[in-house]
Amino acid sequence: MSVLRGKKILLGISGGIAAYKTASLVRLLIKAGADVRVVMTPASKDFVTPLTLSTLSKNPVHSTFYDEEDENAVWNNHVELGLWADLFLIAPATANTMAKMVSGNSDNLLIATYLSAKCPVYFAPAMDLDMYKHPSTLSSFKSLQEFGNIMIPAESGELASGLSGEGRMAEPENIVTFIEKDIEGKLPLRGKKILITAGPTYEAIDPVRFIGNHSSGKMGFDIAHAAAKEGAEVILVSGPTHLKIQGDGITLVPVVSGKDMYTACHEYFDGVDVAVAAAAVADYRPKTVASQKIKKNDDNLVLELEKTTDILASLGEKKKHQYLIGFALETENEIEHAKQKIKKKNLDLIVLNSLNDEGAGFGKPTNKVTFIDAQFNIEPQELKSKEQVAQDIVNKIKTRYNV
Repeated sequence: MSVLRGKKILLGISGGIAAYKTASLVRLLIKAGADVRVVMTPASKDFVTPLTLSTLSKNPVHSTFYDEEDENAVWNNHVELGLWADLFLIAPATANTMAKMVSGNSDNLLIATYLSAKCPVYFAPAMDLDMYKHPSTLSSFKSLQEFGNIMIPAESGELASGLSGEGRMAEPENIVTFIEKDIEGKLPLRGKKILITAGPTYEAIDPVRFIGNHSSGKMGFDIAHAAAKEGAEVILVSGPTHLKIQGDGITLVPVVSGKDMYTACHEYFDGVDVAVAAAAVADYRPKTVASQKIKKNDDNLVLELEKTTDILASLGEKKKHQYLIGFALETENEIEHAKQKIKKKNLDLIVLNSLNDEGAGFGKPTNKVTFIDAQFNIEPQELKSKEQVAQDIVNKIKTRYNV
């Protein structure tokens, strides 16, 4: 899945012949999962029509501050457009448009929007080879990059003049790849490996029945998705669940029992930087598992249970450099019990859930947690969606690595 998925991208088109390529560019951005809006200079409409771009982007295209033919028209708010975007791509960026970007000559909607934007700005120059190498153009390149804008270098090839050389706008697929790689390279958890456990475990009674719990696995999956979006390589060890992986960067290791989960966690733990134990592992399992389905002969069935191995404690015993995060689900003396788990299991952080809090617990879309670190600093949180809680946990990991 592309890192552009879910991104709000504002495409600025200036008046160069390469503007005809922006139809393909919009299609590729949409295919990558982005939400695309388009701002054009008046001159760019000579090369590609707003109708084409609005059809492809499924959004209105803006090129003027207001509709001169409609005296009741509402102005196109360049500030709103600039603040809407997660990133602003100007392609093609002509010599004229770049000079205005440098000087702040805000005589069209595109430049006004650029000056209002708070997001990263990418620009893809396009012009004839002599224009591309002219000192004034080179000065624009330098100034724009000093402002913090990101240049997508032009390519060499046949130009509109009939000459061949440097100055051809990068091909749409190369522009998309450039932006993806640039974003990926700046992701804060890039290069980090994170082990996450999720879901319940099923402890067999016989070939048909098992002991389990109501965990859906959503919390662990949400943490995995949030960590992967920040660039981490995620190993997700999950008990039985209907949930699916969304996006790249996550390796799913499906397991059934607590023993299976223990084996998988210890297989990967030495090679990770962080481990987050969000699974609801069964505390007990049947001491003997029947090889055949137990018949319903008696009014009562007595099961002898034995403790399962404490996976989190076993990881705490062998941890070296790993940042180890555990979960605690309590119903009484929550804070004290959580502190005891931090000590007993050698944790760096515990995420405390209380079943006494409305909206928290298994099978719900929300959670209310309290963070407690190894120094017993306590940070109670408000009721939030599990996606928001997952991001808070990932933010803790980022803080741990100062990113």
